[in-house]
Amino acid sequence: MATQSAIASARPRNERLAVFALFAGALAIAFSPIFVRLSELGPTATAFHRVALAIPVLWLVLALDSRRARPRPLTRWQKGMLLLSGIAFSADLAFWHWSIKFTSVANATLFANFTPIFVTIGAYFFLKETIRAAFLLGLGLALVGAALLVSSSLHLSFDHLIGDGLGIVTAMFYGTYIVIVARMRGAIAAVRLMLWTAVITAIVLLPVAMLAGESVIPRTLYGWVVLLGLAWGSHAAGQSLIAYALAHLPASFSSVGLLIQPVGAALLAWLLLAEPLGQLQALGGAVVLAGVVVARFASRPA
Repeated sequence: MATQSAIASARPRNERLAVFALFAGALAIAFSPIFVRLSELGPTATAFHRVALAIPVLWLVLALDSRRARPRPLTRWQKGMLLLSGIAFSADLAFWHWSIKFTSVANATLFANFTPIFVTIGAYFFLKETIRAAFLLGLGLALVGAALLVSSSLHLSFDHLIGDGLGIVTAMFYGTYIVIVARMRGAIAAVRLMLWTAVITAIVLLPVAMLAGESVIPRTLYGWVVLLGLAWGSHAAGQSLIAYALAHLPASFSSVGLLIQPVGAALLAWLLLAEPLGQLQALGGAVVLAGVVVARFASRPA
């Protein structure tokens, strides 16, 4: 009985820590558009360095962790799922950058933020999560808020149809990645998962960048510093925190919680790049936060 009581009391603490990790990871990723904007390289080459330069950091952390507890060998199923997670994440980055090429940044951002829709579907069918009506209300609020954030520069037309479609494909692949990570986190540590995903993603993206004719070597030290910030801050830290959170929180709520990332990105662009932040964008940020709160309460155990 004492053991069961201790487990029950530890669960809320783990969930609170996981919510903090989720939001911290989302805010770390919010810096990524800033780094991409400042990068000297093309979008695909920048995406390659985002994962490639994160590999040494993730490997070092895993090596230090392995000295305390030797990890179990990966099963064939786990290797297959790791391969799928790497392919899904690399496709997410590649289609995201192609989406920006064929449509506006606002359109690409909006449609890429449809990720919670696909995660919720995957969580219901593959992770057997309970989806309540109140959660769907929170999801809807968060998506409306995300749309308000980019409404001032949003352009819906047939000319942007291809790019908008690629933005939706981006959301599908990132949603697939989140569902796979949530499914595997019970068996594989977050850093180990991030390391192998980064390796696979780098292997996929390097030839894509070279075939696109993009240079993969920054010209200046400043260019390297920007890429290191993207790799170590946004990817190694941000994605690892999100992977940790997925072990303790429903994948459906986690995907909605990640919608604070465009809110953080808008604030950072206002503070660091002097991009305007109007009243409608501020309202959109407030609606996103309200949706996240509603989704959080609706996803907690009855």
